Amino acid sequence: MDVLTKEQRRKNMRAIKSKGTKIEKLLGKALWSNGLRYRKNNKNVFGKPDFTFKKYKIAIFCDSEYFHGKDWEIKKHRIKTNNEFWIKKIEGNIERDKIVNETLMKNGWQVIRFWGEEIKYNPDLCVYKVEQVIKDRKLC
Repeated sequence: MDVLTKEQRRKNMRAIKSKGTKIEKLLGKALWSNGLRYRKNNKNVFGKPDFTFKKYKIAIFCDSEYFHGKDWEIKKHRIKTNNEFWIKKIEGNIERDKIVNETLMKNGWQVIRFWGEEIKYNPDLCVYKVEQVIKDRKLC
């Protein structure tokens, strides 16, 4: 049973964005303040990564835990309302993420995926990881 009314749930779900999310803004500000200049949602790169460093062929994705299925096998049983739809949707997202990763890597891109909680609680560590990948790519 859902704790929200149908109208409240509808309002919540309509407010969810695919671009310009809180986690994207947080990571973007952290990257920018550390002097890392990026391109956002580059349509020319397969999968439209949240951030790209085209010079180094680095694609960064900010994934929310729910919509991208973190610990999916454990958490999918918690969905109580409209579970058929959500299970199909989230498993489709997981599969799409795998295809995007494989395609980008075949084309020489380094893919970095951060979970939302990782960005929220430790954006500096995320920036550090990106800086390390850039250093590695510079050496190649």
